[in-house]
Amino acid sequence: MTHEHQFDRILNPNLSRSFVIFGPRGAGKSTFLKTLLKEKSTLAYDLLDPNLDDEFQRNPNALTQRIMAAVANTPLNQSAIEWIVIDEIQKNPKLLDIVQHLIDTTSLKFALTGSSARKLKHGSANLLAGRALRYSLFPLTLFEYDGRFDLDVALAWGTLPEIYHLNDDELRSDYLRTYALTYLKEEIWAEHIVRNLDPFRKFLEIAAQSNGEIINYSNIGRDVRADTKTVQSYFDILDDTLLGFYLEAYDHSVRKQQRQNPKFYLFDMGVKRALERQLTQTILSGSYGYGKAFEHFIIAEIYRLNEYLKMDFKLSYLRTKDQAEIDLIIEHPNRTVVLVEIKSTEQVDERDAKTLQRFLPDFPGAVALLISRDMVSRQIGDVKALPWQDALFALFPEGLKRYIVKTDSDGPPAVT
Repeated sequence: MTHEHQFDRILNPNLSRSFVIFGPRGAGKSTFLKTLLKEKSTLAYDLLDPNLDDEFQRNPNALTQRIMAAVANTPLNQSAIEWIVIDEIQKNPKLLDIVQHLIDTTSLKFALTGSSARKLKHGSANLLAGRALRYSLFPLTLFEYDGRFDLDVALAWGTLPEIYHLNDDELRSDYLRTYALTYLKEEIWAEHIVRNLDPFRKFLEIAAQSNGEIINYSNIGRDVRADTKTVQSYFDILDDTLLGFYLEAYDHSVRKQQRQNPKFYLFDMGVKRALERQLTQTILSGSYGYGKAFEHFIIAEIYRLNEYLKMDFKLSYLRTKDQAEIDLIIEHPNRTVVLVEIKSTEQVDERDAKTLQRFLPDFPGAVALLISRDMVSRQIGDVKALPWQDALFALFPEGLKRYIVKTDSDGPPAVT
């Protein structure tokens, strides 16, 4: 069952032009558009409707015929149709030529959604370059919960909007298992993105198990019985379908950076656990698994907020030959470099800041930021330790000023 709860999403499309919103299934694209365009006169077409999809597959021009008929038959006492909404546009890329023609020849504006840009790109589809803005919608961020956020629920079950409405762990498990199976069936197999589903199914489980680790393509290839190039293409599929994202290795030299394998993070903590079949396992505070889930959550939040707020941060990680590591490096040409260590502990001390202290001399002028569940802000040597909520607010002060974060302080200092 799909709920229509209207979360206050950060995404803010420019309504002066047509646009496309890409995002994984269940991220709330359709509900978001209903809220965004509720005051506008719209026509909506959902390509998940098999009858409608079949009609447009057989005759793409039927879209033009339907729209023109609706425009012509609009009663005089009603507002003229302004927006055309088409959900899951990747199911019929041929419609993009129709959309472009209507954008060029009429005053209509289009709001399109898609759960995958891969089929469009690889099928040389018309991507409406210059005619439609492009946005991404992700699972919920902390600042979209209106103060009702539960960290432990997010770490165990993720932040897809439907999870918010399910207060029973069994229902959450059923939803996430179904989600994983639906993705395999509808996004990968039905769209013919991979020819052989069996190795890809195994790959998904291994990708979930190795979430947040440096990718070892050859080892994964041996496990799924596929060559290295195939494994690389599998990761690219997850990236293209917004089911995950790369975190590149840090290096000033682009050539060196390309030689080092990236890390890969799945887009949602709950879906990650579903894919690795760990939904029945409890994530206990203080455990290794809890720490990895907390790191996943923080990096995913920063990735999403960076995209939403158009900050253009370059995100990377650093690991030396002696295995010393910085979890996240945040760079921008006009801002201070931020070195980030992520700890799930509820009380940080000098040991948690040691790695950041070690690396600071190699980054003149950089800020060292220790993010944790410790609710007290403190300075540990040259390292600024902030509660995780305050850290997110401090990293993105420009775009999040309108969101209320309940703290006992006057607000965290900016770190960029």
